[in-house]
Amino acid sequence: MPPPGQAPGKREAVEAMFDGVAPRYDLLNRLLSFGMDRVWRRAAIRLLRAEAPARILDIATGTADLAIAAAGLGPERVVGVDLSEQMLARGRMKVRRLGLDGTVTLECGDAARLSFPDACFDAALVGFGVRNFENLQDGIREMRRVLRPGGVLVILEFSRPGAFPIRKLYEVYSNVVLPFIGRLLSGNPAAYQYLPASVKVFPSGEDFLDELREAGYADLLWKPLTFGVVSLYRGRVPVV
Repeated sequence: MPPPGQAPGKREAVEAMFDGVAPRYDLLNRLLSFGMDRVWRRAAIRLLRAEAPARILDIATGTADLAIAAAGLGPERVVGVDLSEQMLARGRMKVRRLGLDGTVTLECGDAARLSFPDACFDAALVGFGVRNFENLQDGIREMRRVLRPGGVLVILEFSRPGAFPIRKLYEVYSNVVLPFIGRLLSGNPAAYQYLPASVKVFPSGEDFLDELREAGYADLLWKPLTFGVVSLYRGRVPVV
């Protein structure tokens, strides 16, 4: 596993890691977040409700939980993209089970090299995936390319609480408890050591807004959730 952040070879390592944890991924999400992952996703979807997007892209869709939630907005089309075929296979089973085949489609792909034409989506989502990009700017610029003028990008990502004692409690949980439970249930200790390590080096808060600004987004928003354990971000493609 390469060091967290922007590093050559990270794409392949992340793909292999998520293929490995796919069978227990949803269970671990529920357990390790104490069920808050559902609350965080609902917060992301609420940011899109007023936009009434017809075409939605969900990057790093994983097992498609966020894409499925986005389908509740009544769009014409939701496309989920992920590196891991094993995660997508589980997502497709959920989509079929819920009868959303006509709305939600899932495909394998890389955020930095999307197969879609320019300006073809009204909104893009990323749930806990941007810190896994091999190159952050490449990924968020590519999403800007496929968004129409006025289109919105909404990102959920882990962040670092700043206030004591929440910060200390979070450090103990992420560095000790999370890797232990992840190793016990997933059989992949590297994956749940990578998660807190990747959060430590990822630019969060105002630093991430600077990244969005550099990539050409406007109308920026940063909203910490659950004492800053997670952050919700929004950026908009300017209308020229």
